[in-house]
Amino acid sequence: MKEVILTPEGFKKLQREIDLLRGEKRREVAERIRVAREFGDIAENAEYDDAKNEQAMLEHKIAQLEERLLSARVITKKEISKDTVSIGSHVRLKDMEKGGKTIEYRIVGSAEANPAENKLSNESPVGKAIMGKKKGEIVEVSAPRGSRKFKIMEIKAA
Repeated sequence: MKEVILTPEGFKKLQREIDLLRGEKRREVAERIRVAREFGDIAENAEYDDAKNEQAMLEHKIAQLEERLLSARVITKKEISKDTVSIGSHVRLKDMEKGGKTIEYRIVGSAEANPAENKLSNESPVGKAIMGKKKGEIVEVSAPRGSRKFKIMEIKAA
């Protein structure tokens, strides 16, 4: 099983999601099954089948998240370098081609990655390229749309 690296914030979020699914969502699905049973013969009851399928998917999701939690390693503040890019770093990059546009990312493990929130996986093309690099270094990133160069402008511990 692959080790899942999480920030403390990501670990808490994962725990909250599991708690929600185990509690509120399980109760909702159980209620749907109970109501569907009242419709009569369960052999020909589409509502019942749908509710049971939802229950199976919910239990599978809970099992997946629990497995992720068991294999999780939460990084500590001490592990986050201020000198080099690591998981947990806030990094400001300057795009060397697009008119010097800057963008900030938080480097996280793949389980927490969310480009919409500028949370970049350490396993993504940009994440891999900047891991272990220092402020001022220029990195070249091979991306699906071609190669790009970024200069690391700032590194902060999260």
